[in-house]
Amino acid sequence: MSGKIINIEGVGDILIERSRRAKHINISLRPFKGVRVAVPCGVSFARVEEVAKSKVKWIKKHLERMDGVEKEVTELRKSNHIDREKARKQLVKRLDELSQTYRFNYNRVFIRNQKTRWGSCSAKNNINLNVNLVRLPDELIDYILLHELVHTRVKTHGRNYWNELNKLVGDAKGLDGQLNRYKVLLI
Repeated sequence: MSGKIINIEGVGDILIERSRRAKHINISLRPFKGVRVAVPCGVSFARVEEVAKSKVKWIKKHLERMDGVEKEVTELRKSNHIDREKARKQLVKRLDELSQTYRFNYNRVFIRNQKTRWGSCSAKNNINLNVNLVRLPDELIDYILLHELVHTRVKTHGRNYWNELNKLVGDAKGLDGQLNRYKVLLI
């Protein structure tokens, strides 16, 4: 993947990167990372710069929103320090309780500071949990833990998976939607 940084007046630096996966020119903004443009192979950087300049108004609008998210995250981090060992004990204890109650078996559990997901379950039934789960309401912590435990039986997110999860939590899709309010904690 090759890339370059351009500066657009009123916006600042923009990272342009070639991507084999990109089908179209794709502009994205990420807190603490800034503006990135994914470029399909075969599209010139000059063309990308034209497109980026034509989207300045859109980029500025989203940069303002992103600035607010960055401030919110910074405040959360200052005011809400996580004791990793305490978080680990809390999450593993609850995972064990739920796995015993609903008769799930998992192999190992890892607590990490992940940037994009609340949890995951490997093919070997190892469960990874995000340390930031302890900042969520108890109902959502249980939802995530059960979400990963169900993956020890059903590996995909197909109909069978959601039916199984709904038996345990009721409205799985509704709970999943509530997590959107807390996405900022994943940054």
